[in-house]
Amino acid sequence: MDYANNLRSTFISALLPLYRNETVRPAHSDARKLADFLESAIETHPDLSRDEFGLNRIVLALQALQLAISEIGLRGKVLQAFLLRTVVRSAEQLVTVERFFDVETARTLQGFLKVSAIEVKTEAMHTDNFRNLLVAQAGDMRIVLMLIADCVCRMRCIKDAENVEAQRRVSTEAACLYAPLAHKLGLYQLKSELEDLSLKYLEHDAYYLIKDNLNATKRMRDAYIERFTAPIRQMLDAEGLRYHLKGRTKSIHSIWQKMKKQQCGFNGVYDLFAIRIILDAPPQKEKEQCWKVFSLITNRYESNLKRLRDWLTVPKSNGYESLHITVKGPEEKWVEVQIRTERMDEIAEHGLAAHWRYKGVKSSSGGVDGWLADIRSALETGNETLLSESLAADSKEQEVYVFSPKGDLYRLPPHSTVLDFAYTIHSAVGNRCVGGRIDGKNYSIRQELESGQTVEILTQNNQTPKAEWLNIVRSNHAKAKIRAAVRELTASDSALGKEMLERKMKNRKVDWDESLMNQLIKKLGFKESLDFFKAIGDNRLEINHVLDTYAELGRREAGQAERAATRKAEEFSMDSEVGTKAKGEEDELVIGRDLKGIDFQLARCCNPVYGDEVFGFVTVNGGIKIHRTSCPNAAALRERFGYRIVKARWAGKGQGSYPITLHVVGNDDLGIVNNITSIISKEEHIMLRSISIDSHDGLFSGILTVMVDDTQRLTALIKKLRGVKGVKAVSRS
Repeated sequence: MDYANNLRSTFISALLPLYRNETVRPAHSDARKLADFLESAIETHPDLSRDEFGLNRIVLALQALQLAISEIGLRGKVLQAFLLRTVVRSAEQLVTVERFFDVETARTLQGFLKVSAIEVKTEAMHTDNFRNLLVAQAGDMRIVLMLIADCVCRMRCIKDAENVEAQRRVSTEAACLYAPLAHKLGLYQLKSELEDLSLKYLEHDAYYLIKDNLNATKRMRDAYIERFTAPIRQMLDAEGLRYHLKGRTKSIHSIWQKMKKQQCGFNGVYDLFAIRIILDAPPQKEKEQCWKVFSLITNRYESNLKRLRDWLTVPKSNGYESLHITVKGPEEKWVEVQIRTERMDEIAEHGLAAHWRYKGVKSSSGGVDGWLADIRSALETGNETLLSESLAADSKEQEVYVFSPKGDLYRLPPHSTVLDFAYTIHSAVGNRCVGGRIDGKNYSIRQELESGQTVEILTQNNQTPKAEWLNIVRSNHAKAKIRAAVRELTASDSALGKEMLERKMKNRKVDWDESLMNQLIKKLGFKESLDFFKAIGDNRLEINHVLDTYAELGRREAGQAERAATRKAEEFSMDSEVGTKAKGEEDELVIGRDLKGIDFQLARCCNPVYGDEVFGFVTVNGGIKIHRTSCPNAAALRERFGYRIVKARWAGKGQGSYPITLHVVGNDDLGIVNNITSIISKEEHIMLRSISIDSHDGLFSGILTVMVDDTQRLTALIKKLRGVKGVKAVSRS
């Protein structure tokens, strides 16, 4: 019994640092209350006392608390909540915690539980998005700081762990998740320790190779540092400066990264250490004295100004201030020198705890770094309430981070929905989205997402985007994709409706009049022609009613002013500049079932010539345009308007001239253009209409327009042009 009482007294004494700033109630009372709760929980669930490595959870948590108090400067309810985290595993227990302790402790503990619920996936941990997700789920940056301290203590204790798989998982979290967060917060010592320990467990051989080499060369390094710093000490003493020097060897992890980056062995890494000059200077003379030391050193040793890093003028976003310069020391070795003051050095070594002690260090930027600026500000003032409340308010409008079923992590705007996530994955997935499965439960496309959820998109092939979806999504990306898809669907439906109307008008032998059609669209209550034709395509407008209204408008128009008779396609013959043939001439175009004498027009997009393989295309006005089968527009015409395509072939004998555009590329030699034009002028039945030459970098590019009678003469001309010395290519447009 005495042993149990002594053990309890020791445990309560270990809890007292949690309440060293408590002024409302006596610290012993709070410590006893917390001890009672923990004892009761362990007695009820003995399995909670040990973790997967066999370590005592409460002892490990107390070590993390001691580290957070001494190294980071944390205090208050977050420490109590962190210790309760060792025995509280579900959200249902939060009611008991709130009743037994207080609302703030329960709310902070809920943040710890949210972070613990995140399914950690190795692939996602390497990204900033995952670190942002952890911060967003915590909702209180003190929780993140406690997790960093916890990770450091755990890494210190698992060196002899038998569970190798768990050891590698925790080490990966330390390297990819908590070390980068510690760096952002300016906790450089903790960051360096996490990186070294993770390297020790993940790449054992590399770690001990570097460690053994560092130990073997320590005496040589110390001797070199002494030779290098001796002249510097003399100069600083002569100037009457107060200072002390440090020779700092780079971390094992940093050396390993250099070896991999430079693809060299240990001996190939030359900057294994840095010299740190730490000045004892008054605040108003800090920068002045740092630059004075910089001047003295660069006068004594050759410097590499490309390696100058001035974080005095503009400190890093995490508050780091220092002046770095690389100089060539004895034996032609490059040495990095860091110049800073006592204040700057403590901030660099201890991060937030030092910010708290030294007032006036300011830093701010967007995103997570903005949160880090908030936490510095709160720690500087020592206001715990400001620390939690300011961040909690800021987190309400934070971005949302969700997982795909494969474990990929996506970042979305605040209040994003299932439909937002679908369009983030792919526009085709978004267009066919009918809902989502969130953490195994089905939801509609309107369901708002929360950070940490796993979302699977449900699709159907018959689903199409709708304009009202714009009111559901939050991201600009999704809105742009929806607008584009709706426009495309509207244009397609509109084209279908217009085709339906045109066919019906042809059946009734009613001519198309653009002015009357515009009047009709307005009369029927449509602002846009696309909406009008889409209504016809969707069968929301009855075509016979539309045509009756159109005829009535035509009669009214005719009663007001005499209109010129509209000529039908059968009566219309358009003489084009490209040599259209009139009825009865030998060069006829036979269309469909060998009908002769049909008026036609040669398409300007491909300029057909007698002898080309061609097809006919019935235009909206009833005329026919002739295209080459190799026309750039042929595929689109056949796909969209296949019912308008008419078989066509040339008949009779070619007569007349057709304009053809040729592209000629060759060396920009003297006289080559004269050779080309000379060949064309000598050809019978071929006339050069225009020529345009552009010369650049020894090459010329020419565009020639020639008049030819048929494809045979055109083929012969191209062959002769290709034979001209210096001509590299001749092609027909």
